[in-house]
Amino acid sequence: MAAPEHAPSLYAATAHPAPERPPLEGRCVADVCIVGAGYTGLNAGLHLAEAGYRVVVLEAARVGWGASGRNGGQIVHSYSRDLDVIEARYGHDTARALGAMAFEGARLLREQVARHGIACDLRDGGIFAAKTPRKVRELERHKALWERYGHPGLELLGREEVRVHVGTDAYHGLLVDPTGGHVHPLNLALGEARALEALGGVIHEDSRVLRIDRGSRPVVHTQRGEVEAQFVIVAGNAYLGELEPELAARSMPCGTQIVATEPLGERWREILPTDHCVEDNNFLLDYYRLSADRRLIFGGGVNYGARASGRIESCIRPKLERIFPQLRGVRIDYAWSGNFLLTLSRLPQVGRLHPAIYYAQGCSGHGVTYTHLIGRVLAEALRGQAERFDAFARLPHRAFPGGRRLRVPLTALGAWWYELRDRLGL
Repeated sequence: MAAPEHAPSLYAATAHPAPERPPLEGRCVADVCIVGAGYTGLNAGLHLAEAGYRVVVLEAARVGWGASGRNGGQIVHSYSRDLDVIEARYGHDTARALGAMAFEGARLLREQVARHGIACDLRDGGIFAAKTPRKVRELERHKALWERYGHPGLELLGREEVRVHVGTDAYHGLLVDPTGGHVHPLNLALGEARALEALGGVIHEDSRVLRIDRGSRPVVHTQRGEVEAQFVIVAGNAYLGELEPELAARSMPCGTQIVATEPLGERWREILPTDHCVEDNNFLLDYYRLSADRRLIFGGGVNYGARASGRIESCIRPKLERIFPQLRGVRIDYAWSGNFLLTLSRLPQVGRLHPAIYYAQGCSGHGVTYTHLIGRVLAEALRGQAERFDAFARLPHRAFPGGRRLRVPLTALGAWWYELRDRLGL
């Protein structure tokens, strides 16, 4: 049975042509076998191939088929739990170690684009938006926190200045980050895949991994082939399934929905005149940006447990029209969903399943920059420089309360409480 095609997104409709990447057939030997051709796997592979390693990537579907090819495309620094929370929970040393890496992923992403000539509509500029005066105070703390960890250049704007960047009266303030930005996420993944192959890496699509045999040299099995490797990196994230039950037990796939409007023509100038991407700072946030052909790409909401939904437009349109009433009735040309992997701490899970089997998962909705960082960190660890890897690996990886049966309703109940607080301005 052929691998599934990409989700019916704007990204798939505007993706660059990709070569045929046939399934794995028979047995091969590699230095590193990577499970998953998303940003984490591709970037780990790139760094390893540059160092001379023989890399084989096994992808169940297509390059960038999962979150890497259907996300909001926003370049946002740090983690889904910010550095003050990390410091309060895990101590100053842990916060300092993770803080030293919090702004590296965006730089690595831009380096890959420049070094390999990847055409992915890269644009600079990101915005955090506050819907209430209380949320403005959170932006003030956010600015001070990031400055304390060595990230200057943020600009806090009051309500009277909002329309310089966003054509709405919905916000009380903005925090502008010139080092944020946005990309065409699927074309970024496809470009990184081509770069990996140019360095000698091999990618097999339609090659779902069925099991990984432990041993001094692990063997990775697909339906029609196997890879013997010195090291294995498991990078399937929300689409890993039950390949490694230990990883599935302490994480939860969640769905998010995105739409893309018809091209706005010159109306884009009254919507996002500076072409920055935007996300608000609510617990369940909205996020949006312009595409290269001036459509509004708008996403939001979380579907805990990643249950399929046929109501994407009806879910997202009211959010879009509350922010931009001037777009009421705008045609929606594309609507799609995708999964990200949530952890209980909202922090990534990194570690070893075996001395030769490494994993990274659980970006918790904050993955575009983090995956580029952790790809390099994984490569460092396999090359014997594990200090930065271990900083992540020391974070506790706890299961959701109530086990796998109750994790969805209990998490949804907690999210409902925080959403209520956002709506009441508490």
